[in-house]
Amino acid sequence: MFFTLEAKCGKARAATIQTVHGSIHTPIFMPVGTRASVKTMGQHDLEEIGAEIILGNTYHLLLRPGPQLVEQSFGSLHGFMNWQRPILTDSGGFQVYSLSKLSKVTPDGVIFKSHLDGKEYKIGPIESMEIQRSLGADIIMNFDECPSLPATKEKLKQSMDLTLKWAQICRDMKIRDYQKLFGIIQGGLHLDLRGECMEKLINMGFDGLALGGLSVGEKNIEMQNFLTEFVHTMPEPMPRYLMGVGTPLDILNGIKSGIDMFDCVLPTRNARNGQFLTHGGKLSIKKARFIEDKLPPDPKCACKVCKRYSRAYIRHLYTVGEYLAGQLITYHNLYFYMNMVREVRMSILSNSFDEYYNNFYKSYQSCEWE
Repeated sequence: MFFTLEAKCGKARAATIQTVHGSIHTPIFMPVGTRASVKTMGQHDLEEIGAEIILGNTYHLLLRPGPQLVEQSFGSLHGFMNWQRPILTDSGGFQVYSLSKLSKVTPDGVIFKSHLDGKEYKIGPIESMEIQRSLGADIIMNFDECPSLPATKEKLKQSMDLTLKWAQICRDMKIRDYQKLFGIIQGGLHLDLRGECMEKLINMGFDGLALGGLSVGEKNIEMQNFLTEFVHTMPEPMPRYLMGVGTPLDILNGIKSGIDMFDCVLPTRNARNGQFLTHGGKLSIKKARFIEDKLPPDPKCACKVCKRYSRAYIRHLYTVGEYLAGQLITYHNLYFYMNMVREVRMSILSNSFDEYYNNFYKSYQSCEWE
């Protein structure tokens, strides 16, 4: 069975997703490996911190190295990366949104110019499925349009209708036998549009459902309220994936509303800017207060970075431009996320999620390092 729901605590869920490349225990955070690499992390590092699934990006892998090379020379991304655990590839739709100055949306897909050399490409539902089939990820996504917020309800309805048209084309495409295809629910913050989109995707027979088009301009409280009202209406026997979100508290709130899967570039991106994510909140290692600080970055963390290095040393590495700084901060941040979702899962299985949520929220919100 692909998805097995094991326990609930309130709306929070613990489940197992079974793929040919291994099991995924939810709630799960998925490190983002945009170009077939999680920045500064080797595959052995990802295994060490307990990453059960990572992401690749259809848009970027189309440009370099190209899906043909991956499939013909290595069989799949698993072979190319030498990563034998599950992989999810997104459809490329979000990159169309984020690089919109270089693109034009048509009824058949998106025509865009590469941000690398200006060469013109087209990605539509057919091309996206062909690329993802070649890459061979375990979980793949339907091609969607991701409108920015705020937007009029009319604009969001048009975007949703286009996404549904493309979703049916994606559903009808031939993919590898082991691949599972998720449908992406669009509709902004409008519960009626999201509900309509979801029902039509369910009828198409997708293997899981994702919420796209959030954390793209709306207020955080609006997203939280939407998740509280909508997520519990999603089918219980299917994985629920919140795309591109977010902070540790965003993830906790998503889990509280019933979400199973998350991804975000935040832990790796913030690491490159010198920011640790810790049990006490965000810690900017650049600050002068840490020049002589002998404490570990996060005294409550058991990762190998916090066991071995001081804030003063990592601050020194960062301020003199040593690459090791980014590696150490990234390792910690991803370990922090992995450990958080593991603890959350245990709390759901033991029917103590609310206690865990309240304790974590109180500690993290203190932001004692800022």
